[in-house]
Amino acid sequence: MRAVNQIMSKDLTFCQPNDTLIDCAKKMAEKNVGAIPICQDSYDLIGMVTDRDLVLRGYAKDKPGTTQISEVMSGHLVSVAPDASVQQASKIMAEHQIRRLPVVKGNKLVGIVALGDLALEQRSNVAAGHALEDISEQSELH
Repeated sequence: MRAVNQIMSKDLTFCQPNDTLIDCAKKMAEKNVGAIPICQDSYDLIGMVTDRDLVLRGYAKDKPGTTQISEVMSGHLVSVAPDASVQQASKIMAEHQIRRLPVVKGNKLVGIVALGDLALEQRSNVAAGHALEDISEQSELH
C-alpha cells in the first residue's frame, strides 16, 4: 500500500496571513492551482484559500484586492500525515468534501495531495472515483 508522501506534490507555494487577495490570486494564476496554503514563519500551516474562497468570501462581498488573505481563508483545516495511506487520504477527502488535502508533519506543511494525484495512483483509481463522486455531491466552501 502506497503512502501519501509517495504521490503528494512537494513543489509548494504558500501565502502568509498578511498577503492580500491580489497576491494570492496572482500566485494561483502563476502556479495554475486552485488552492493556496496559508503559512506562518517556515511552513507552519494555519489555513487554506481556494479560488472559490477568493470569490465568495472576498470579491463577492466587495472586499478590495488589498484585503489580507487571513480574512477569507478557511481556518478549519483537515490534513493528513505523510505516512498515511493513499486510501486514508481518499477517505478523508470524501468525508470532508475537499479536493486538496494538506500533508503535515507536526504542524509543518510538507506537501499537498490533490484529487488528481489520487486519480493518477493506479491502486487508488476506484477510491479516487468514489472521493470525486462524494465531493461533487455537495458544494461547500473549503
